[in-house]
Amino acid sequence: MARVELVMPKMGESIMEATILKWRKNIGDTVELDEAVLDIATDKVDSEVPSPVAGVLVELLFQENDVVPINKAIAILETDASATGSSTPTAATSPATPSTQVPYAPAAAASGASSVGKNTPDGRFYSPLVRTIAQEEGISAAELEAIQGSGQEGRVTKKDILAHVANRGAAPAQKPPAPAVTTPAAPSTPAPVFTSAGNVEIVEMDRMRRLIADHMVMSTQTSAHVTSFVEADVTNMVNWRSRIKDGFKKQYGENITFTPIFVEAVARAIRDFPMINVSVEGTRIIVKKDINIGMAAALPSGNLIVPVIKNADFLNLAGLTKQVNDLANRSRTNQLKPDEVQGGTFTLTNVGTFGNVMGTPIINQPQVAIMAMGAIRKKPAVLETEFGDVIAVRQMMFLSLSYDHRVVDGMLGGSFLRRVADYLEQFDASRAF
Repeated sequence: MARVELVMPKMGESIMEATILKWRKNIGDTVELDEAVLDIATDKVDSEVPSPVAGVLVELLFQENDVVPINKAIAILETDASATGSSTPTAATSPATPSTQVPYAPAAAASGASSVGKNTPDGRFYSPLVRTIAQEEGISAAELEAIQGSGQEGRVTKKDILAHVANRGAAPAQKPPAPAVTTPAAPSTPAPVFTSAGNVEIVEMDRMRRLIADHMVMSTQTSAHVTSFVEADVTNMVNWRSRIKDGFKKQYGENITFTPIFVEAVARAIRDFPMINVSVEGTRIIVKKDINIGMAAALPSGNLIVPVIKNADFLNLAGLTKQVNDLANRSRTNQLKPDEVQGGTFTLTNVGTFGNVMGTPIINQPQVAIMAMGAIRKKPAVLETEFGDVIAVRQMMFLSLSYDHRVVDGMLGGSFLRRVADYLEQFDASRAF
């Protein structure tokens, strides 16, 4: 028999830890190759961890709700060595030494390099990454305890401590008390007082809703939001889709919606205006050469998730349709992989899905722009013809672009938005699919 470690998988470049949500297998249970053993969660997405071998689960090294660094062993499986084809486990499943399993920063914290303990006297848990950041930023245990956590059971996440560091660094130096003769400053606005009086129901936010709330507040505090609007005549696009959708489904096995057409237009416009495809780090503008478009997808719970279409400008309409449908379907069934919700450089949200004609979306940090597509409605519009102006019934929609006015001015934001509308209005109704 051979003992094989099941390790916390790497969940993407920026993710260093994950929370164990639920063990699907108990000690003594038989586990098949690639069978899900547990569910985990990060700040980005929930995911399953499959078994790398077939065997029996003999030891659990962590419990539910524990936060574990990536590459750390979380369980032990016992397997018949002959079943793996060798009496020696492969490099992919062999137990690694602690020094090579744990990334540098978490390893430093786990070894006691941080002065902040893993647990406080009241039982509050701090992950290795949080403790390492606290040490590097000179945050004391008392200061750390004062941070309000957004994680499960109030745990402090990486985002919580980094937000605290940012606010801490931006806080002005405390001024000495003003002389008695000085007019006192106006008192600060008190926080709203919660009351449960009346006919109310109190609903606790789930983990994802808390993360979304924190991310939205952080975005509005980070970026100077401006929103521009434009109305587009998309009659040609609508007529083309109505004409080809049955043939498209027959040829590619996919239902074509308007979303891949929007993605195509946005990707083309980003190529025309690359400075909309950037992020900001301090005083530096980071221009992204890849065009990775996120699309906001609604979950059955009412929450939103943003899977990302990588290198969207290299995909044709059939490829975009397949990507859009696949990501949307797996979003609804919680089957997205962590890498599929990371790396976005621009985001689309289709508020028209809910019957809304326009919206003012909040920027998905660290991006600098997000576009909302409104509902397509038949409206009377003035058309210019060789015989003069006429009024006709057209398919019209509003597009709105929220952008970070720190680096995107009105000319760039408005020109980019207009270019997307131009591509949609000039859609070739005779094009092949």
